[in-house]
Amino acid sequence: MSRRHARATVVIACAAAVVLLAGCRPSTVPPPNKQLPPTPGELPQTSIETVAEGMDTLWAIDFAPDGRIFLTERAGQVRVIKDGRLSPEPWITIPTAEVSEAGLLGLALDPAFGANGFVYVAYTYRADDGSLKNRLVRLRENANGKGVVDRVLLDGIPGTANHDGGRVQFGPDGKLYWTIGDAQQAERAQDLRSLNGKILRLNPDGSIPTDNPFPDSPVYSYGHRNPQGLAWQPATGRLYATEHGPSGADSGRDEVNYIEPGKNYGWPLITGNETRQGMVSPILQSGDTETWAPAGAAFITQGPWAGSLLFVGLRGETLYRLVPDVSNPRKIVTFDRLFAGEYGRLRDVAQGPDGSIYLLTSNRDGRGSPRPGDDRVLRLTVR
Repeated sequence: MSRRHARATVVIACAAAVVLLAGCRPSTVPPPNKQLPPTPGELPQTSIETVAEGMDTLWAIDFAPDGRIFLTERAGQVRVIKDGRLSPEPWITIPTAEVSEAGLLGLALDPAFGANGFVYVAYTYRADDGSLKNRLVRLRENANGKGVVDRVLLDGIPGTANHDGGRVQFGPDGKLYWTIGDAQQAERAQDLRSLNGKILRLNPDGSIPTDNPFPDSPVYSYGHRNPQGLAWQPATGRLYATEHGPSGADSGRDEVNYIEPGKNYGWPLITGNETRQGMVSPILQSGDTETWAPAGAAFITQGPWAGSLLFVGLRGETLYRLVPDVSNPRKIVTFDRLFAGEYGRLRDVAQGPDGSIYLLTSNRDGRGSPRPGDDRVLRLTVR
């Protein structure tokens, strides 16, 4: 099986974003892909079991300290698995606009959830003028064990049926990160006045951290098409993100990026292995003949895969395992494709407190072929 990755050189940025857009020149010959080294030894044994089934377009998963599992369904429900059983009633139902890829998307529990009961979600809704917008809210668990809206953190970001991003994740710095797609207006990704095509960074109360790279802006990085997964390498705290590449005739070139504050990741001016002054190419991309449509991502901290970055594919219908070098954030040690086609479209991946790896299927999202029991929460054990 061919395994490829891009090794790109980050060059000095132009003095300002406006100058960058107007005056930087693209490379005439993009660097060739390099062959990834083979996986050392045999892969460990794995087993998969179904934790919950019969759900509708699962999107995100997170874990409470009391053992509960929280999930989002794109139609607007936050669901809870308690003591191994799916609670029949939603924890909260949010009025969303479930249109194509839009709806209730990302979910993150506050690191201090046991004390404050805060849950953060991102979703698409229809505004009074009929347009689609994206909103980030903080929910709170009330005395009855149900969710209520605590406050709106960020609102009014242009949305569309596709390219809404939507991943919500806490970083090791205690800040809240939110990925936003370009809303099918590619030029927004390069416009620092727009929040589309960005990875955003906020304080948990919605205020802007004073150490963000752009003053008084939630923008952490820009030049993104449709970023879908966020994960921090435990040994280093480095942030990696998955992102969808071009559609249509230019399918493929899906990306894994090493994210640094204030950096420009090139969309729509560069894709795949292309380089351009002041822009960062991915550490790995799928090439022109393979499409991952990557979604959620997670670093594994326990077990035989400790140190691995796992991410899942929708169109690729695969669990991908990537091992970045701890000493070099742009070097890849290993890249594997696992369970290709066995469970259909996969939307999210996370490691639970028990060390097991949890996967969400997304076969009822309008683009898959639902199988008996879809959509499902799967638990993967690696020995």
